[in-house]
Amino acid sequence: MQIRKLDHVNVRTTRLDVMINWYTNVLGMRSGDRPNFPFPGAWMYAGDAAAVHLVGIEGTPGTGSEADLKLEHFAFSATGGDELEARLCALGEQYRRLDLPEINLFQINLWDPDGNHIHIDFTLDE
Repeated sequence: MQIRKLDHVNVRTTRLDVMINWYTNVLGMRSGDRPNFPFPGAWMYAGDAAAVHLVGIEGTPGTGSEADLKLEHFAFSATGGDELEARLCALGEQYRRLDLPEINLFQINLWDPDGNHIHIDFTLDE
């Protein structure tokens, strides 16, 4: 067996509609086809790939994974870093930019409404 790439991340949330809107409006993803599972959710697409699977759960908003999940962040590579920074500023979204010239990248670090850390990598010379 040879692992080739990460297929998707699965994110549990008590605020499914808020999360769908954030991934759509902030990251430019779209909600798309999803099997008819017996629980609420949405698959958020990056191009043709369902990269983020949102699962609606009951409970107190923002609790649950903090105690059990040890994932610090998930990441995407993308183009259009200047466009994303402009969108984040226009929306009033907080983010951190980190330039890594030694590997020709810059990262935009941001957090979704449930506090999940996401970073997006762009080449410095795009």
